[in-house]
Amino acid sequence: MSEELPPFDAAREEAADEVRASDADAWATACAEDLEAEKARRRAEYGLPPGSAAEELKKLVDAVADKLSGIQSPLFGAVAGPAAEQVVRQVVQQAKAAVEPVIERNPDVFDHLAAAGNELLAAYRSAVEAQERRWTGRDDRIDPRDLDERHDRGDDAGPGERIDLD
Repeated sequence: MSEELPPFDAAREEAADEVRASDADAWATACAEDLEAEKARRRAEYGLPPGSAAEELKKLVDAVADKLSGIQSPLFGAVAGPAAEQVVRQVVQQAKAAVEPVIERNPDVFDHLAAAGNELLAAYRSAVEAQERRWTGRDDRIDPRDLDERHDRGDDAGPGERIDLD
């Protein structure tokens, strides 16, 4: 009897711990699967979500560069056409070469600029809406700047004397 068996309750607790651990893993796995399914459904319905501001700027630069490179202008004429197109392509490539390293080194800057732009737009909208409310008279509050001093006099005509012409 040198070997002692663990008490019956200790074995039951260990088994319960294993079941709880597997339940937690199963729950986490099920949640992860549901999340992935929801993401796939949204991608199918709405398309890919927009990337960061830096990624979107890079896409814009690429799209503009592709459009400018593909322009066949009749203004250049038949003789200057190929040479002019080559110059345009070269300028576009130089611009891309200058912009892309800046975007890659400072992606957070563009996110901050986008956020600042959104804040400026919200402030502008607020100012315009307030002005429109004043112009249209939809505001219940009266702005003292809109009051004309002539309307505040009431029936008092001032120090002058009223003359009856009848």
